Amino acid sequence: MKIGEKVRFLNEVGGGIISGFQGKDIVMVQDEDGFDIPMLRSQIVVIETNDNNFERPQRQTSGTSSYDSRPSGTAGVAEAPQPKQKTKVEDEEPPITYKAKPKERKNGDQLNLLLAFIPENARELTSTRFEAHIINDSNYFLSVIIASRENASWQARWQATVEPNTKMLVETFDRSQLNEMEYLCVQGFAWKQDKPYMLQPAVNVQLRLDLPKFYKLHVFQPSPFFHEPALIYDIVRDGKPINQVFVEAEEVLSAITQPKEADIQPASDGAAKKSKSGQTDKDVIEVDLHINALLDNTAGLSNSVLLNTQLTEFRTVMDRNIKKKGQRIVFIHGKGEGVLRNAIIKELQHRYRTCTYQDASFREYGFGATLVTIH
Repeated sequence: MKIGEKVRFLNEVGGGIISGFQGKDIVMVQDEDGFDIPMLRSQIVVIETNDNNFERPQRQTSGTSSYDSRPSGTAGVAEAPQPKQKTKVEDEEPPITYKAKPKERKNGDQLNLLLAFIPENARELTSTRFEAHIINDSNYFLSVIIASRENASWQARWQATVEPNTKMLVETFDRSQLNEMEYLCVQGFAWKQDKPYMLQPAVNVQLRLDLPKFYKLHVFQPSPFFHEPALIYDIVRDGKPINQVFVEAEEVLSAITQPKEADIQPASDGAAKKSKSGQTDKDVIEVDLHINALLDNTAGLSNSVLLNTQLTEFRTVMDRNIKKKGQRIVFIHGKGEGVLRNAIIKELQHRYRTCTYQDASFREYGFGATLVTIH
């Protein structure tokens, strides 16, 4: 049997054209409506075809083939039959639409959804592209949409239906696209096909990628889903959405050292309130943007990659504190040639226009720091 041969069913009415095969025993038969029907090889019969897999015309009652007529003067010599020309549509093998039902696994009825990132070449982490995969670790079909944030709105990046207990490639990207992927939203809903199931809540999880991690090899760890090390974010774990929480070390320190209400002495003559330790109620956050403080290894990294890493850290700190009116942040960038300082000022003038900035204390930081006040 070959693709393109015309067949009929042995024990039931119907037939069609062979469009493909599933294993050794299943033949896909495309009927006249274009539907592919899986049939056992033993349950179909090939209708007579010629060498080009086209059905031979039915013989006429006179016993002469329809292609056996010949002009006068050529008696006894039959012309060779001209094969029918295939159309462009006939040249293309129809896609195989039959698929076996997905197998369910034990304890797979709890919804688990993950987003994974894999470097294409871990040995060249400074220049390699990355793959993003969505992992459906459950017995449900999942219709998923992934969007990235653009200012105050969102832009859909990818959507598909992910089959149970499978993973699917979302996209490949390079470092120049990392910034636009910092804020992601994963939405979706779950169901089972052709069988009863328990309703699952819709998925709507926003997460923020820790972009500096993409420059550190040790954060890509082995997992049961890939042969290669991967950086994996949980979206839904055991049926519960996982909302990412990012906390700055400075915020933890501020919370620990925040004076209790009883320790704050009444202010006099308009002075700022101070605790017994002498700290103001709005402690200054210091952020070191020197590249050695952000990355473990900078070998082979271009200047643009290094600058992008520093600006990513700057934006991360600003966005986490943007609602804290009156908060002061000192960004330590060093003097150098002023490239980083100018880039920070440009960010403040366009992205954080409500904030004010000035040179930080020369006595404490020299010429290498900028003080930003949140308003």
